[in-house]
Amino acid sequence: MTTALHVPTTEFEKTDRCAGLDHRPRVLLGKMGLDGHDRGVKVIARALRDSGVHVIYSGLWQTPRSLAISARDEDCDVICASMMSNSHLVLGPRLVNELGSVGRPDMPVYMGGILPQEDLRTLLAGGVARCFTTGVGLVEIVQAVKEAVKPRPPVVVPAPGSSHRTAQLARDISLVHDGKAPRPDATRRRPARVIGVTGSPGAGKSTLVAQLAAEYTRRVAARRADAAAPGSGPSGRCAVLAFDPMSPITGGALLGDRLRVDFNALDESIYYRSLAISGEDYRGVDHIVELIGGVWEPGADLSIDTLFVETVGAGQNETRIRSHVDTTVVVLTPGMGDAVQMDKAGILEIADIFVCNKADHPGENELVRDLRDIAGRRPIVETVATKGQGITQLLDALLA
Repeated sequence: MTTALHVPTTEFEKTDRCAGLDHRPRVLLGKMGLDGHDRGVKVIARALRDSGVHVIYSGLWQTPRSLAISARDEDCDVICASMMSNSHLVLGPRLVNELGSVGRPDMPVYMGGILPQEDLRTLLAGGVARCFTTGVGLVEIVQAVKEAVKPRPPVVVPAPGSSHRTAQLARDISLVHDGKAPRPDATRRRPARVIGVTGSPGAGKSTLVAQLAAEYTRRVAARRADAAAPGSGPSGRCAVLAFDPMSPITGGALLGDRLRVDFNALDESIYYRSLAISGEDYRGVDHIVELIGGVWEPGADLSIDTLFVETVGAGQNETRIRSHVDTTVVVLTPGMGDAVQMDKAGILEIADIFVCNKADHPGENELVRDLRDIAGRRPIVETVATKGQGITQLLDALLA
């Protein structure tokens, strides 16, 4: 008797395993080193999401510093680092040290993958909280993540020489998003620019926002390097607030927008935060926007004066974001359907700027023609976000 190859050997039950905790676990999954394979990590990510965990996936080729910055900014309960190369003895303790340098020495590090038994004691002595070797079950990993969840104190204890203010911002956002009150003395200020980016799933919003943030950061660096031209570009940092859908079954979420951002290069030049919501439930977002702007100080490196808000992108009727931002960008792609249907649904009506992304795909001319019939005087910018094409023109329009 033979078994069909397409039939999975086991099926992970989708159920909320995190009910009753202080808050939904927030886990950063990442792979350090040069390993180019992440299939196993994606299996773990789905299992955690299907158990009610909010999973932030940072992708391949991460450094200890990039993972530490991401985990701090996301206010995670734990980092789960996957290792498939022979560098765990160096990168594991280095990740622990980097967490201390960015202001979160209290955050535990779990490490899994191909870890020789004889190396586990060294890793634990280096500060890694738990090690998972091959063969560990998914439910056991979920249980370990649950055990990392502790009540969140409103104040993050400063670590000497660390970026404490950013760690405190991350905590303030967590509390507001959970419907709790942040510190009463938390500074609130709306950034000078709040830009909403919306559109259907698959339109390329995450890649587009990542490219905009990178170009914005390049211009800030160029302005600071050219003291003779102080008015030549933006001066403060930018931030990204990215929303993804929450599972209606388990309450979990897979927050994957960070995948498009090269944090190894950008380091701390942008602040990036991922949050999960149900539908268009943007309550609390105005307070979060003001908390992000509250770290602004004239001339300070921490200043955030431009915020990109990326919506879930649930479909044609996602229009509520307009009431929370100053400028609304609607991203469309060739072949995604009749523009008249989108106009009827309302999403085209809210646009201040239209973006025809994936403009190298067939149907681009037809989409732009349809948009011109609808747009009136509103700008239409054609981009190929994966190649960086049209990004400078789009940012010019947004900063005008």
